[in-house]
Amino acid sequence: MGLTVTTPALLFPAISLIMLAYTNRFLALASLVRSLHTKYLEHNDSGALHGQIRNLRYRLRLIKNMQAFGVLSFVSCVLCMLTIFLEKPDLSEILFFLSLLFFVISLFISLLEIQLSNKALELELSDMEDLTNPSLVNYIKKKFDK
Repeated sequence: MGLTVTTPALLFPAISLIMLAYTNRFLALASLVRSLHTKYLEHNDSGALHGQIRNLRYRLRLIKNMQAFGVLSFVSCVLCMLTIFLEKPDLSEILFFLSLLFFVISLFISLLEIQLSNKALELELSDMEDLTNPSLVNYIKKKFDK
């Protein structure tokens, strides 16, 4: 394949930006957990609050895994560049493949976390609007029925 140092170097900005996005998601979730903690201390008997806590705990684990695979992708990319300088082409190709694989896994986990986040927001909105089904189609139908 003839891997040069510029090929894995192209991944650096992408990995760095995605890690920044993951950190921002983590910080937003951490803020939400802190506010939910305050709400829990005030009204700890709410069943909806327990569901939100479970959802947030799962999303935090997903974000941890997203970040871990992002870091593994970054490290594999750096090691790939090192093995290119050390003139070990077979090892550099394997490390580059691993870097891409870890990056894709991280993105898939991110997609799952985004879907859970959207579902949680839809449930929160439906709770506030007394919707039985938090889908956009049912919301529009209800608006036209009035």
